[in-house]
Amino acid sequence: MRLLLTVLTTALLGITAIAQQPASPALTPRMLESLLTAKPQGAEAEQLAARVRNTFGADALARGAAPQVDELAVAWALELPQPPAAQARPPRVASDNGGFNLTLNRIGTTNVYAATTTLSHGTAFTWHYEAGDRRLGGGQLEVYTTPSEARERPGVPKGTLKQMPKWESKIFAGTTRDWWVYVPAQYRPESPAAVMVFQDGSGPKDYIPVMFDNLIAGGDMPVTVGIFIQPGTFADNRSNRSFEYDTLSDQYARFLLEEILPEVEKTTRLRRDGAARAISGLSSGGIAAFTAAWERPTEFSKVLSWVGSFTNIASGKSGRDGGHNYEAMVRKTPKKPIRVFLQDGANDLDNNNGNWPLANQTLAKSLAFAGYDYRFEYGQGFHSTAHGRAILPDSLRWLWRDWKETLK
Repeated sequence: MRLLLTVLTTALLGITAIAQQPASPALTPRMLESLLTAKPQGAEAEQLAARVRNTFGADALARGAAPQVDELAVAWALELPQPPAAQARPPRVASDNGGFNLTLNRIGTTNVYAATTTLSHGTAFTWHYEAGDRRLGGGQLEVYTTPSEARERPGVPKGTLKQMPKWESKIFAGTTRDWWVYVPAQYRPESPAAVMVFQDGSGPKDYIPVMFDNLIAGGDMPVTVGIFIQPGTFADNRSNRSFEYDTLSDQYARFLLEEILPEVEKTTRLRRDGAARAISGLSSGGIAAFTAAWERPTEFSKVLSWVGSFTNIASGKSGRDGGHNYEAMVRKTPKKPIRVFLQDGANDLDNNNGNWPLANQTLAKSLAFAGYDYRFEYGQGFHSTAHGRAILPDSLRWLWRDWKETLK
């Protein structure tokens, strides 16, 4: 009996020790590149294959895993049920347009294949794996370097971000929404602050405060309060986003001016001149930002739009009431005192509401024709935040470039 207990105890201790061993650390593209260059064999190859499975996900590898991306460095990996025949082409990753392909390297004698590469800033394409006559996985890829202003810097004063109580709107009756307010460390009650509003605020609230901290400390923009606000939802969880953002009216501007800004001003003094107010958004949030300034140009004078939906989403009863009308309205309406930064990419959306790249290019041409103070950054990107975030410091510097003269 003692012998049996000893054996069982030893076995259990062994199982516990194995269970407590830390999992293989995840691989970055640079780490994987270095390990693949060494061409491991035997046990080292098995260990590397295990780390690749841990990093990419074993199940995902069999389907064609999404790449690991670290700025411009990209790693792909695939696990096959059996290696290809000797005369067959090794598996590879390729862009759908045929402009890029990368052969995957077998890790030892395992069935795991991987490769890494470094792409140019702003590269964007759709991709897939090819293994024999099979096509696996696939998706969108766009890569950019991360601006230094996106990282915390030692010695830079840090503002505070506070989640506000859910807001029940009267202007958008029946809706509630989450929202947050950032107040920079340099704010003083005796000096009202500039303000910038961000639509779909749950995303920007996670990266804008650090950016504001650095740019405000560097004198690139004024002391600016950030308001991050979600679209409204009804009691049955229906979103009111498209109605609020895509409709061409002054309703959203009134919601901000009559409800949100006065609520912020209960605790934080804000400037009320248009030169001190900016507004930003992505997609439908981008057109909402433009509409707010278009409707109330003396109260919102600066617009930052990422992949803006200047398309016919809000088609209405007429079938043509949407934001595609702005390209004509800008040309036909007396010039308004607003400054506009547009960003879009050649791989943005194309659907029954319109073509986003064409819509943004057309609006940019109209702004140029009408003599607006505008800038248009056009890349290769998709309908995402990636390009906008990569150029955000320069976008904000451009929007606020004359603040020391205009915000007296």
